[in-house]
Amino acid sequence: MVGRIPVMDVMPVVDLGRQPAKATVGEPLPVSATVFREGHDRLGAEVVLTGPDGVRRDPVRMSKHRDVPDRYEALVTPDAPGAWTFEIQAWSDPVATWQHAAGLKIPAGVDVDLMFAEGRLLFERVLSTLEATSADAQVVHGAIEAAADLGRPPEARLAVLEDPALVEVLQRHPLRELTTVEGPYPAFADRRLALFGSWYEFFPRSEGATQAEDGTVTSGTFRTAAKRLDAVAEMGFDVIYLPPIHPIGEVNRKGRNNTLDPGPDDTGSPWAIGSKDGGHDAVHPDLGTLEDFDAFVAHAKGLGLEVALDLALQAAPDHPWVTTHPQFFTTRADGTIAYAENPPKKYQDIYPMNFDNDPVGICREVLRVVKHWMAHGVRVFRVDNPHTKPVAFWEWLLKEIRRTDPDVIFLSEAFTRPAMMHGLGAVGFHQSYTYFTWRTAKWELEQYLLEVSHESDHVMRPNFFVNTPDILHAYLQYGGPAAFKIRAVIAATGSPSWGVYAGYELFEHVAVKPGSEEYLDSEKYQIRIRDWDAAGREGRTLAPYLTRLNEIRRAHPALQLLRNVTVHSSDDENVLVFSKQSGEGTDQDTVIVVVNLDPHATRETTIHLDLPALGMDWGATFMVHDEITGAEWGWSQHNYVRLDPGGEPAHVLSVRRG
Repeated sequence: MVGRIPVMDVMPVVDLGRQPAKATVGEPLPVSATVFREGHDRLGAEVVLTGPDGVRRDPVRMSKHRDVPDRYEALVTPDAPGAWTFEIQAWSDPVATWQHAAGLKIPAGVDVDLMFAEGRLLFERVLSTLEATSADAQVVHGAIEAAADLGRPPEARLAVLEDPALVEVLQRHPLRELTTVEGPYPAFADRRLALFGSWYEFFPRSEGATQAEDGTVTSGTFRTAAKRLDAVAEMGFDVIYLPPIHPIGEVNRKGRNNTLDPGPDDTGSPWAIGSKDGGHDAVHPDLGTLEDFDAFVAHAKGLGLEVALDLALQAAPDHPWVTTHPQFFTTRADGTIAYAENPPKKYQDIYPMNFDNDPVGICREVLRVVKHWMAHGVRVFRVDNPHTKPVAFWEWLLKEIRRTDPDVIFLSEAFTRPAMMHGLGAVGFHQSYTYFTWRTAKWELEQYLLEVSHESDHVMRPNFFVNTPDILHAYLQYGGPAAFKIRAVIAATGSPSWGVYAGYELFEHVAVKPGSEEYLDSEKYQIRIRDWDAAGREGRTLAPYLTRLNEIRRAHPALQLLRNVTVHSSDDENVLVFSKQSGEGTDQDTVIVVVNLDPHATRETTIHLDLPALGMDWGATFMVHDEITGAEWGWSQHNYVRLDPGGEPAHVLSVRRG
């Protein structure tokens, strides 16, 4: 039912309020609504948050949107993790109505005494709500005296009533009439890592692996992989993500480069989970024991790294579930169990689960597996192909985990239709893989940055992975080292969460065949031995650059937020310009990113900044500091840039104010 003061189109609201909007502790949450009324009387609106403790926070006044009529907005910030609600209160504002009328009538000599009398009565009502000895009360008392002072010229009396100090007091203590309350609506504030973090992915079996003179390869272990963690931490990453660490099926095992004729030494795909050695709650014998895994997690924690574990709900043909729970799978007309397919791709080494045969049994077993790894220190899960499982299942599982362990984070690896991606985010996934990998043109990137930061932010937090074991985009295949820099800069600054798969810093770029996004000698099917030390000594690594990007991210609060992207313009279709801003006053942080998207040619152009969006007047001048090169320049609305991909293809500029 519409209230006396209509409040409509409230955002952020997910699934008509049945699901909570995405929020993070310390992250400003934009709340907006269309608020209007009949006639010409003024109105006010504010947002009221209620925390997990049930305590209502101080109201936050909403302001008019600068472009959309009758749209009001405000930023509110949850200060504790857990379930929050917000409501919008709108009211008729008699003081603002009087101020508007008085500003027109009194200078025109219309109803002068009556206007002052009505103003005095309103100010007396405000005064009655204040502590008599407060500074605000003294300001309002002075206004009452001016309104009643018939011995002073009307212009002088009105000047007192229009004083900015009085206006500010009246804003803080509004008179509310015909109050309408819309809400409450739910939001859930997650811990900071749900929003901001740098992810690094490696295969433990490759880290510390060795090859004998006869070509025999010995797998790395958790113990050898732990030695690589120091380098990952030194690059400034927060999360070390491991593909499945479980026993790998031997039936229909894939060979190198996804072939169907494996040799006796082929290791198979870690995503073909399960063998005689166990299933989802076991570790591959080549990697070590559960105790070794515990030591790996402890070492990572000591370096400030959280371990993210892959949750892949599928099974190899020789997984224990195939025998103990055959109803978990689909049996075909010929009696065989259906393997996974994504035409034209076939995964003969994997059986997908059928959630309709025994949903209760599957739910219990998956919950058991997840809690097993939680008990071993895993608080972050990267979920493989969640879009191939029922959304209702994920809603149940994520709520069940959140009920007891709200700090556990789930990343959705769902490269699929937007409706499914957003739906998975709405039911509880904390982060999502995105289409970023395939957005390479300027217009695509501009559109996508605005989409993830302003359109889908209430349901989906993006994680910009520059590459994955499955995806080697043509841009990286043919762009040379500059392409790797360009993509890293955009990912690290465009999204508060970004990710890198091992080998990116070595510029690995060769595909298995033309037109494919699969790596040659993909690590999904074989152990890959890399000489990190030699690459460092010979300067064949992007590691220092990635380290600097992560340093910049940690130094600038603006880069740690999602909902603060502004896209600016340039005269070159290969030069992308955007900014991110946070804080106010002396705490304000502004970063401007300018990137040459052409990895093959130098670009010279003029960029054009929306200075009001940066909190400046159109004619303002200011200093910028390049966080990558250390250079500084004086800038204004229009600025010349020259970006050479052979040197530095991007500016990451912090604004010096004052």
